[in-house]
Amino acid sequence: MADGHAALASAHFLDVARSISGRAWRERPGDAAVARSHQQFHGLSEPLARALASRGVGVDHAEHYLRPTLKALFPDPSSFTDMDRAAEILIDALESGRPTMVFADYDVDGATSAAQLVRWFRHMGVELPIYIPDRLTEGYGPSPAAFKTIRDSGAELVVTLDCGAAAYDAIASAATIGLEVVVIDHHLMREDPPAAAAVVNPNRPGCQSGQGVLAAAGVTFVLLAALNREARKRGLFTDERPQPDLRQWLDLVAMGEVCDVTQLVGFNRALTTLGLRTMSSWGNPGLKALFEVGKGSGPASVFHAGFILGPRINAGGRIGRSDLGARLLSTDDPLEARALAEELDGLNTERKAVEAAVVEEAAALLERGSNFDPDAPVIVVAGEGWHPGVIGIVAGRLRERYRKPVVVIGVDRAANVGKGSGRSQPGVNLGAAIQAAFEAGLLMAGGGHAMAAGLSIRPDSIPEFRAFLEERLAGEMEAVGVEGVEIDALVQPRAANRALWNEFQQLAPFGPGNPEPMFALAGVRPERMMAMKGGHVRVDLVGPSGDRIKAISWRSAETPLGERLLSGGGALHVVGRLKPDDYMGREGVQLEIEDVADPRMRTT
Repeated sequence: MADGHAALASAHFLDVARSISGRAWRERPGDAAVARSHQQFHGLSEPLARALASRGVGVDHAEHYLRPTLKALFPDPSSFTDMDRAAEILIDALESGRPTMVFADYDVDGATSAAQLVRWFRHMGVELPIYIPDRLTEGYGPSPAAFKTIRDSGAELVVTLDCGAAAYDAIASAATIGLEVVVIDHHLMREDPPAAAAVVNPNRPGCQSGQGVLAAAGVTFVLLAALNREARKRGLFTDERPQPDLRQWLDLVAMGEVCDVTQLVGFNRALTTLGLRTMSSWGNPGLKALFEVGKGSGPASVFHAGFILGPRINAGGRIGRSDLGARLLSTDDPLEARALAEELDGLNTERKAVEAAVVEEAAALLERGSNFDPDAPVIVVAGEGWHPGVIGIVAGRLRERYRKPVVVIGVDRAANVGKGSGRSQPGVNLGAAIQAAFEAGLLMAGGGHAMAAGLSIRPDSIPEFRAFLEERLAGEMEAVGVEGVEIDALVQPRAANRALWNEFQQLAPFGPGNPEPMFALAGVRPERMMAMKGGHVRVDLVGPSGDRIKAISWRSAETPLGERLLSGGGALHVVGRLKPDDYMGREGVQLEIEDVADPRMRTT
C-alpha cells in the first residue's frame, strides 16, 4: 500500500531539497524499533505503525494515544497553583449568594470557557452574568474601566477567563474598589503574578501541573472538577441537585482547544477526542444551530470546529457584538440559539469581505518597491484603517504566502495607536519576542504564545519595533533553516483511497503536536486543471499506470505552486493530506495539496 522508505534515495524525500514553494521534503523521523512494536502489539500496518512512532508515541503510551480516556489522563486539579484556592472562593460565593460575574476574552476560547462556568453555576441554581470587552473600544483583557463598570453593577467577585494573567493595573485597581478577582488563564506570564485572590495558569512560573499546552477552555474544565470536589466536600450535592457530569460540556472544551490551536497531546488530546464525540450528539443548542446555519454534515471533527463553527463564533468579537459567542454557547433556548447563530453567520460573511480587502492591501504594500526584504526573518506590515478584528487572520494568510513570521498592525491615527497581531513559523517563538519588545519599552502592551501574539504600539515606534524583531528572530529563523515538509508515506494514486484514509483516522484528531498524515505521490501528471473562485486550483493527478485522484490546492492560483499546477506540462511530485469526498454518496477521497516539486528542477 505504501512504500515510504523506498523514497529515501537521499537525505531528502524524493530528492526534493527545495520544492516550488521553497521547502525541503523529509520523511517524518521515527524509531523503527518502536514502529515494529506497534505492529506487533497493536496490530497496526507498517505505515500506520511508523506514523505513530514518528509522533513520539512509545509502546507503553500507544493505548492511551489511540483510545484516550479522562480516567487515565486527567491531572490532579491541586497540581495547578491556586486551583484549590480558586475553587474555595467560588464555592464560598455560591453558598453565600455573593454577586459574581464572569469576564472572558472575545474569542472562541474565551466564549467556551465562559459557557462552561455559567453552565456549572446554572446547574447549581445560580445564573452568572457575563462581561465580554469590546475589541474596538476596550481592547483585550481586563481594564480599570471595565472592572469599575462591573463593580458598579453590584458584583463583588469577578472570574477572568482566557485573560487576566497580564492585567496587573486592572487587578490592582480592582482591589481599591472592593472587587475580588480570580484569574483563570493560559497565556505566558511573568514570574510575579498580578495581585489577584487566585491566579490559575498552567504557564505560571512554578506551576507543577505540567499542562502548559491547555487552552483556557481546558483549564476551566479542570476548574469545574475542582468545583465538583469542593462542593462534594461541603455536602452541596443532593438527590434533587446531584453532582453534574462534566462530560456533557466536553464539546465546549474541544471547541476551545481546537480553535486556540493548542498541542493535541496527552490530556489535551483526550479532551479534544472525547469532546468531538460529545459534540457529535449536538446537545448544545448553540453549537447545533451554528452547525445547521453553516451547513455542516457528519460527525463533529476538527474541521467542523476550526472552519465552520469557530470562525462564526469569532465573528461576533471581530466585527460585531463581542458577547454573541458566549451567549450562543450558554443558552438553552433553541429559538434564541438559532437567532444568534444566524446573526453570527451574517457577521462571518462580512468578516470574510473585510479580511480579503486587508490581505490584498497588505500584500500590495509589501510587494511595492523595496518594502519586502526576502532575507528578513520576519515581516512587519502596517496600514491605516485596517480592522483590528481581522488582522490576526490576515497575518496567518501572509505567513502562508511568505513562509516566515508576520505581524500585521492596523493603525488608528486619530487615537495615535496601532493594534497588531502576529502569526509565527514552527520553531520560532513569536510570543516571547513580543513580550521582550514590551519589556524593552517598544510596545504599549504585548504578549501571547509561541505561534501567535498580540500587541498595542505607538505608530512612530513601528520602525524600531520591526528592527527589534528582525534582530531577535534572526537566530531562531536561521536555526530552523529551510522550512520542511514532513511526509508519512509514499503512495500511488490507486492506493490513496478511502481505506487508507480510514486506517489513518485512528491517529485523529489532528493538530499541533499530532500533525495530519502527509502523503506523497511521485511522477503524477496534472490534468483537468481549473482555477476556481477564491483563488483555489482544482486538478486531477494521474499516475504512471493511469490511475487518478482528485486534488485541490487552496488559495494558490496566484502563487508559483498554483501556476505550475495550472500550466500542466510534465509529471510532478505532490504531497498533501487525504480528505473524504462524499459528494453524491461516492465515499471517496481527494488530496488537499500542500506542496509540489518538479523532478526536472532538482536543486540537490
